[in-house]
Amino acid sequence: MVDAEKPVEALTLEEAADELRRLAATIAHHDVLYHQNDAPEISDADYDALRLRNKAIEQRFPELVLTDGPSTRVGAAPSAGFAKVTHSRPMLSLDNAFTDEDVREFCRSVRNYLKRDFDADPALTLDLVAEPKIDGLSCALRYEHGRFVQGATRGDGTTGEDVTANCRTVAGIPLHLTGSGYPALLEVRGEVYMARDAFFKLNQERSAAGEPVFANPRNAAAGSLRQLDPAITAKRPLAFFAYAIGETDGSVGITHFEMLENFGKWGFQVNPLDQLCPDEDATLAFYAEVGRRRASLPYDIDGVVYKVNRFDWQRRLGMVARAPRWAIAHKFPAEQARTVLREIKIQVGRTGALTPVAELQPVTVGGVVVSRATLHNEDEIARKDVRPGDTVIVQRAGDVIPQVVSVVLEARPADSQPYVFPDHCPECGSLAIREPGEVVKRCTGGLICPAQAVERLRHFVSRDAFDIEGLGAKHIKALFDDHLVRSPVDIFSLQKKHHENLRMREGWGALSLRNLYQAIEQRRTMALDRFIYALGIRQVGQATSKLLARHYGDVNAWRQAMIDAADRAGDAWADLDNISQIGESVATDLVAFFAEPHNITV
Repeated sequence: MVDAEKPVEALTLEEAADELRRLAATIAHHDVLYHQNDAPEISDADYDALRLRNKAIEQRFPELVLTDGPSTRVGAAPSAGFAKVTHSRPMLSLDNAFTDEDVREFCRSVRNYLKRDFDADPALTLDLVAEPKIDGLSCALRYEHGRFVQGATRGDGTTGEDVTANCRTVAGIPLHLTGSGYPALLEVRGEVYMARDAFFKLNQERSAAGEPVFANPRNAAAGSLRQLDPAITAKRPLAFFAYAIGETDGSVGITHFEMLENFGKWGFQVNPLDQLCPDEDATLAFYAEVGRRRASLPYDIDGVVYKVNRFDWQRRLGMVARAPRWAIAHKFPAEQARTVLREIKIQVGRTGALTPVAELQPVTVGGVVVSRATLHNEDEIARKDVRPGDTVIVQRAGDVIPQVVSVVLEARPADSQPYVFPDHCPECGSLAIREPGEVVKRCTGGLICPAQAVERLRHFVSRDAFDIEGLGAKHIKALFDDHLVRSPVDIFSLQKKHHENLRMREGWGALSLRNLYQAIEQRRTMALDRFIYALGIRQVGQATSKLLARHYGDVNAWRQAMIDAADRAGDAWADLDNISQIGESVATDLVAFFAEPHNITV
């Protein structure tokens, strides 16, 4: 495994190829969690760092760029639960700027691309529209002769989810356009979001009803819009800001700012803070002012977007890979707060990874109450010398997952002792080991470890695996604890063996059970790539699962090949190792999975 901290300029060609494959799989995994499941595992800042490293490696080794790598991909594939909508024009992502100099470099690159215009007229200015970057869910709205006919999520940028019925319930999405002058065909793009006050109220109601609360307004908005039942969406306090154009058969203006003004006349809500700026100095001043006002705004933002104002220039600038050349997102640094770390707890994941979590004295960070934060791994705890009882600085990086940034040493208790990371699993007592080149310790208990078993079952029924509607995380845990479902096999015998038990359980009515049984029946036939992904093999994400499915064709051929590949001198190992984008590390994990007799039995 390549050391992720190794400077890009020091990577060999082989190391770079291996890391690009690893980054592609990791980024794809987090894209699915964010765009499909509305349940990110890492912060925006950590995600941005993955993409920046991927970009740096691609720039140094352009011959290694993957055809389906992160630089050519936007978002994640749409969920299987919605009808699909193919966007007439791709819904692109944006490149990011993190410093003022990044913004100035963006402006220099735009001027260089449009050099002849500026050479011909030295008095010409690079007008930019600055817009607060709303933290919500991107949506495309289609109108025909002023009537709303279709709403779709961004999805993977090419294909999204049809959420038309849900969009009809959202404030700020007009069902009929007002005024005059709008094109007969008009596709308006923008962001569905939830205001902070509405978010807090919704969470209070869910908590009182015993329902799980949302982590932040972005997750609440995305989860609310992507409900299969529009009646649920209608009860959620969603709103919409319009900020872009998709397909159209007429004019919406000659500049971006004129288009925003027209949107307002036609009945859309446009962010009142949007501002036309004559150059980068004005945009940076706007960024600073919005940053100062950020905490008092009624909605969450994570930066400011700058867009070239003139449409003719936007068309000439075009796009590169997954993003337009004429726009960039200037991200805010993470918000921070100070609190006390009460305890360090260890969570055990699906692959046995032991992850330390800080239990905090609750504190408000960026408008959200934080009581837990990730400590990442053993090395991070040692590097920061984090100890129970410490006063710590906590940040919501990217406003998603809180993390401990540093320790306030002058406030450390006199009797403080360094934290000793456990060498045994807290769930099953099995030895926890750290393999060479790994940053995490893993429980060696495998399927005898209840924590791993539950997480594997949750993964098995998740949206991108078997996608069994009605078996949520709480249900899986309860069924596992009551010994009704201990392995994936048990799911398919629930109706036959445990119908009476399920019928008597709280929350399981006749309709919900009928829907559950129907969902299970529909999954008795499964595409091979989804089946492989559902098994939860280490390092085998959706992209790798598709590669394996294409290469081996059917489950019996794949299973036998993985068993035979245990002989590293044999043809099966060589065949596996030679598959494009599957290196020795992934091949080793595949062979290890099939070396476990219980896995073959299941």
